[in-house]
Amino acid sequence: METQYISNLGVKTEIIQAKVRYVLYARKSTESDEKQALSIESQVKEMLTIADRDGLTVVEIRRESHSAKESGQRPVFKELLEDIRRGRYTGILTWAPDRLSRNAGDLGSVVDLMDENKLIEIRTYGQHFKNSPNEKFLLMILCSQAKLENDNKSINVKRGLRTRCEMGLRPGPAIFGYLNEKHVDKKCQVVIDPERAPIVKQIFEKVAYERWSGRKIYHWLKFELNLKTRNGNKGLTLSNIYMILETPFYYGVFEYPRKSGNFYTGRHEPIISKELFDQVQTQVKSQTLRTQEPKEFAFIKMMNCGLCGSGITAEEKFKKLKDGSVNRHVYYGCAKSKDRFCKCGYINEIELIQQFEKLIDQISISEIGMKEKIRSEVERIKRFNHSVLNIKQQIQIKDVDIRDYAKFILKDGTVEEKRELLTCFKSNISLKNKLIGLSY
Repeated sequence: METQYISNLGVKTEIIQAKVRYVLYARKSTESDEKQALSIESQVKEMLTIADRDGLTVVEIRRESHSAKESGQRPVFKELLEDIRRGRYTGILTWAPDRLSRNAGDLGSVVDLMDENKLIEIRTYGQHFKNSPNEKFLLMILCSQAKLENDNKSINVKRGLRTRCEMGLRPGPAIFGYLNEKHVDKKCQVVIDPERAPIVKQIFEKVAYERWSGRKIYHWLKFELNLKTRNGNKGLTLSNIYMILETPFYYGVFEYPRKSGNFYTGRHEPIISKELFDQVQTQVKSQTLRTQEPKEFAFIKMMNCGLCGSGITAEEKFKKLKDGSVNRHVYYGCAKSKDRFCKCGYINEIELIQQFEKLIDQISISEIGMKEKIRSEVERIKRFNHSVLNIKQQIQIKDVDIRDYAKFILKDGTVEEKRELLTCFKSNISLKNKLIGLSY
């Protein structure tokens, strides 16, 4: 009798002229971590003991934590089947049949390998299955039973959730402004959070009565109230605020699942009235309509605030002149997302372009990127002169000064051209106290 030590496993196995090369496959139980009958490592330990006892050649150990409920969703299992097809293994060692499959697709793949004589044997803790009609039939019955258990469990869980909703209890953890009830006889119920519920009500009132925007609410919560979530380490994001404003749970009803159209009346105490909620929806909708077609400004997203590091935003102002005409001015300044009280100041776009023009003669520009843009422009001019003006004068790229072309784009280029120009700068651009700054 020959004894063999498998590398990297530290497992002693005995080979008795064995033809089957086993892969040990361990998968996490479908139960929670606390209720697992056997963890992955305990499965490995038990099956290696069997391998040592029966003199089985264990070539490799594969561990996986993905569920076997859906077909083709386990990467380790898919690799295992491919290795069997290539002849690397000819047997599987696993704790129970349901470790291999709880769905018809994966079960079919395993049985197909047995039919092709590429998978000689499957061994579990108390059974083994070879390529015989009766043993394959038993394997399919055991795996199908596992699938039946999964399907029934899914039905029971959905029925339980639906019953809970009909009782007025929203599934899941309590939303912001509420706390989960800790009494055992009041499981799944929520109570008012005395610290955060009044703030939730103020959020709705400020939007409805004072027409506050979501971003103004965000700054108020962050800089004035220093509000934190229940875990105490972070505040509400802007998307969290809009989610609160769109949640009907706060006036007494809830939808489950989300976007299903199924609404239930809750047993919890409302924080706001239905009238206040409807008024907020009208206000939020009007704000959305006003901003659904945002203006395009050339230099936003291309600079940062030199004081607080926030992004740079822009707004336009219109001034009516005595002759009845209107002048449009664009101002750039700090978005104040990181510091509400940032004193960066605002600069007129005309003055901003003048500062850029002065910098053009001083800074390093990516000549490769600029030459490509000039080449495209020259070719366009050539086609226009030849087709429209019937002028055959040849313009050479070398005749065009890169920096003069950059200044032309700053003044007369499109929004896209101006942004492309700034990407050719070999430095980061910041705006501080109405002055452009560069960092490398």
